[in-house]
Formats: sequence, structure tokens, C-alpha cells
Amino acid sequence: QVQLVESGGGSVQAGGSLRLSCAAFGYTYSIYCMGWFRQAPGKGREGVAVINSDGSTTYADSVKGRFTISQDYASDTLYLQMNSLKPEDTAMYYCAATPLRKWQCGYYLQAPYDYNSWGQGTQVTVSS
Repeated sequence: QVQLVESGGGSVQAGGSLRLSCAAFGYTYSIYCMGWFRQAPGKGREGVAVINSDGSTTYADSVKGRFTISQDYASDTLYLQMNSLKPEDTAMYYCAATPLRKWQCGYYLQAPYDYNSWGQGTQVTVSS
């Protein structure tokens, strides 16, 4: 079992930056792929970025060049650096982890149902 705890959300004006953190606890050795997802009111859960245990990353087209996912293996912490934020980035952001290795990590950007560990979410609000 893996527990995930996010922090770092908040309110910012368009063009600003935020960094989200996700601390992982428990059987972290079992994790293959970790990711950030977001969900805006009335919309489905959308993959933002994923990273695998080798450090390979995949991003949604909507955040490429603006967001960076990274991982500190020593502290089992996942990060999402968000720059040049836009109002359409407003959402609840969740980190997630999966032990599944059937596909490469990039596949799981589009498959939130394959993640078995989720954080509680942190709100990001971007005003224009």
C-alpha cells in the first residue's frame, strides 16, 4: 500500500508559477509510474504529466514547455513545477502512483483508472 500526500496548491494570477509536492509513504519500492492529474468542475480527470522510476517523462500537450515533473528518490517526493499558468489550468490537482508495468509509463498518462494510489488533491486557481 502506498499513501500520497499533496501540498503546494493555491491561487495565482495568470503568468505566475506554483510548485506542487507529493510525498509518498509505504511500499514505495513497488511504484513504477507516478503522475499528476487534474480535474476541473464538470470535467473528467485529465493526465498532466507522468514520470517512471528511470526518470522518463511524458506531458500532456496543453502543459508542454510550461510544466515540469520531477522526483526526489531520496525523499520519495514527486514535484510539479508549473510556470506561465493560465486560467484554464484551474483545477484540483492529484498525484497518483501505479505498480503496473504492462505498458511504458507514458501510456498511463491517459489511463487514470490504472492507478491504485491517489492523494487527496490540492486546489490550483489561476485568475486572469
